[in-house]
Amino acid sequence: MSLYLRALKPRSSQWRRFLTSSARAFPATPTPAFPDEYPHAEIVTDQVPGPKSQQQLKRLAALQNTGAINFFADYAASKGNYLVDVDGNRYLDVYGQIASLPIGYNHPKILEAMTDKENLSMLAQRPCLGVFPPSDWVDRINDTLLKVAPKGLEDVNTLMCGSCSNENAYKAVFMWFQTKLRGGRPPSDHELETCMTHQLPGTPNLSILSFQGGFHGRLLGCLSTTHSKAIHKVDVPAFDWPVTPFPKLKYPLDAHQAANEAEEARCLDEVERLLKHSAEVTNPEDSRIAGMIIEPIQAEGGDNHASSVFFRKLRDLAAEYGVAFIVDEVQTGGGSTGKFWAHEHWNLDNPPDIVTFSKKMQTGGYFAKEEFRLKEGYRIFNTWMGDPTKMITLKAVLDVVESDSLLENVNITGDYLKTGLHELAAEFPTLVTNVRGQGTYLAMDFPTEAVRNEFVSLMKAKGVASGGCGVNSVRFRPALVFQPKHAAEYLAKMQEVCKILSK
Repeated sequence: MSLYLRALKPRSSQWRRFLTSSARAFPATPTPAFPDEYPHAEIVTDQVPGPKSQQQLKRLAALQNTGAINFFADYAASKGNYLVDVDGNRYLDVYGQIASLPIGYNHPKILEAMTDKENLSMLAQRPCLGVFPPSDWVDRINDTLLKVAPKGLEDVNTLMCGSCSNENAYKAVFMWFQTKLRGGRPPSDHELETCMTHQLPGTPNLSILSFQGGFHGRLLGCLSTTHSKAIHKVDVPAFDWPVTPFPKLKYPLDAHQAANEAEEARCLDEVERLLKHSAEVTNPEDSRIAGMIIEPIQAEGGDNHASSVFFRKLRDLAAEYGVAFIVDEVQTGGGSTGKFWAHEHWNLDNPPDIVTFSKKMQTGGYFAKEEFRLKEGYRIFNTWMGDPTKMITLKAVLDVVESDSLLENVNITGDYLKTGLHELAAEFPTLVTNVRGQGTYLAMDFPTEAVRNEFVSLMKAKGVASGGCGVNSVRFRPALVFQPKHAAEYLAKMQEVCKILSK
């Protein structure tokens, strides 16, 4: 009997649920147990955050806004799927550092890589990769990013984070679009002169088409394509770029097939209307769409989904009207959906033009078709252009993904977790609805934002670190080493909290 089972009170509802579902709840997974992982979550303080966290929070509040902080973590004590705070509380982490934790806390392979003497020079100084890359830089790229490059994308550019990955992808699209209009010629002297004062023709009136509910970052260009929460955008100037509806699907999907197909058709019609209008523009003072960006699953906006058919038709429209098709895999990339890249679920005949990444990939950047490679230096550029130490981490991550069959584990664990969530939705039908997702990249809805927030708070008090998205959704972003036993622990605690909320 596992330590977690022994920790449960005999004949409690938690215990009964565990026994009832145990036959299917622990399907075989090829992934080995995380070495020396804690047996379960444990809260040792009377309240969360505890006194030490509150003390640190007070100190930091004297320096900056702390409105988003949950608690202060003890990363040295954290292990596997369990995040430990400075008060000694231990949380089952299904938030995964906002989807950026690939193989758990303090994985031995990452620690081994960080202490390898061959990597010390990369830890001792941070090179400006665009000017003085290290001697093994090409080998490091080949051994990491190119091993998992999306099919059909030959180029890769390393950057810092998800926002700057998208921001620079937009720039690459604008430069590609203008180069096409010039017939492949470099910018003219007149264009070089007028761009310095933001005038035509050097500063063209181009845009990126984005979708309602999308999130692509908080830099100025990205923020003009972000439409998930008003607090992200208020008080900040924005580009007047087109925004189009993203499908609002009804669940369960099989019970609303006709309505969902009609909803997706409506959204595609609006996209085509905007693209057609853009293609008919002849006056350079009028805006033209150079590219569109979309998430495979709208994460921050509420884990909103669309069908593979929708995405395939969207990709075809982009190609038909000559605009770049950017897929933002900053949050979905890295394996959580059961495939390394979420857009692989679409089975595209024509790959995306650009795929942006960060989070679980440890480094930011974008993959692109060769036609998006710039001819001049310094056009996509900053001091560091990434971080070689993150490539060290990424190499260890990818080795573990392969050796421990983590994508298979994600699918097995995701099926188990999703089944358990559906069971709880059936048990608490007025509380939990719209269970959805792929792999362990799952979500569910609550009646209101207030109820959702209370659920997250009560789960934290029981030792689960989780997060919301959209207005009333809870999202799951566990590490790839999250296994059925961890999902069972989550479901048992969720049942307890749902009973409290149902009273």
